[in-house]
Amino acid sequence: MSTRIVVVGGGTAGARLAQRLPVTLLGEEPHAPYNRVLLADVLAGRYAPEVIALPAPLEPVRRGVRAVRIDRAARVVHCEDGTAVGYDRLVLATGSNPVLPPLRGLRGARLPSGVHPFRTLDDCLELRALVRPGVRAVVVGGGLLGVSAARALAALGAEVVLTQQGERLMERQLDEQASALLRAHMESLGVEVHTECRVSGLRQEGGAVTAVELADGFVLDAGVVVLACGVRPRTGLARDAGLAVRTGVVVDDELRTSDPFIHAIGDCAEHDGRVYGLAGPALEQADALAGVLLATATGPTAGTGTAPAARPPEAAPAPFAPYTGTRALTRLTLGGAEALDLAAFGEATPLPGDDVVQLTDATRRAYRKVVVRGDRLVGGVLLGDLAAVGALARAWEGDEALPPAPLLHLLTHDGGS
Repeated sequence: MSTRIVVVGGGTAGARLAQRLPVTLLGEEPHAPYNRVLLADVLAGRYAPEVIALPAPLEPVRRGVRAVRIDRAARVVHCEDGTAVGYDRLVLATGSNPVLPPLRGLRGARLPSGVHPFRTLDDCLELRALVRPGVRAVVVGGGLLGVSAARALAALGAEVVLTQQGERLMERQLDEQASALLRAHMESLGVEVHTECRVSGLRQEGGAVTAVELADGFVLDAGVVVLACGVRPRTGLARDAGLAVRTGVVVDDELRTSDPFIHAIGDCAEHDGRVYGLAGPALEQADALAGVLLATATGPTAGTGTAPAARPPEAAPAPFAPYTGTRALTRLTLGGAEALDLAAFGEATPLPGDDVVQLTDATRRAYRKVVVRGDRLVGGVLLGDLAAVGALARAWEGDEALPPAPLLHLLTHDGGS
């Protein structure tokens, strides 16, 4: 294809697009694109870093290249190393940054020794170098990322404390019962869990962290602190270029920003008012954009550097499916003597009038729950036994009317299929 496509960002979304189309991929990290979902397994020592590498793109990645400015008039991306890359179509796949909480003792971009976010492969490798059996590690944040980090640190033999400001672990995905089972599993791994607990500051000595201070005055000794307080879309490059940005870079159903020659996908993109921050939607957006760009490239203006003109019907490119959103399912496997699998999707908390079906097997530490609204499956949570998750996910993702059968069939091993 003759259209020059430049992709900024070598994460899940950018790498997927580069596997579909010949593009110039600018990756800020020195590593080849990797599967960020598996970072906890690298930290735990289950996988070597090279094992989580993503399939190679069609063209070599330019690694260690940071884009710093977009000249929209000239259609050029300027990089920190002084190079400039021209484009016909630019794709922003800049991902997200870890949220650093406003703690006493945490000022500026430089973190105290022993304090790390948990977002990149370098974060992971630095933590592995620090953690030894018996090291006291405090994880700040009890969401999906914090739970994954705490499990991995425990596998390394660290004495792990997991702090969560909310009432329960993974409160965005799990209901009260499921979260209680998750907490019991984490404690069985040796993780000390504190909920409704706000971290207010860090203590240091000689530039290295020594303890975590809680708002109630309690102090947790710490040789390592992991900040797993969520992520924020990385939008600075887009904002500086004058693109429309709300929480993320605003895109339409063609993943197009307010500039028709610039698209955005993955964690940095906001579609229909929503930023997903998950791998599944990033992959779907990349696949959808590949269709858009292929259709654009086959049109009569491909590679001309001019705005696409109205095409007569006989010159129309092959049709592509617009991106209309993703129904994202969260899955996580937590190791231990007995591993715990969990999956959550949609709305796990029912509204008045919803039907709810729950099955609990305390001896097997299994819990299954679905929420049905009218004749639609709107959400569910499964822990311990995921045999029904495939059928449930298909019913939810398809948003089709459920068959007129007892609702209990939804929680059988075949999901009623």
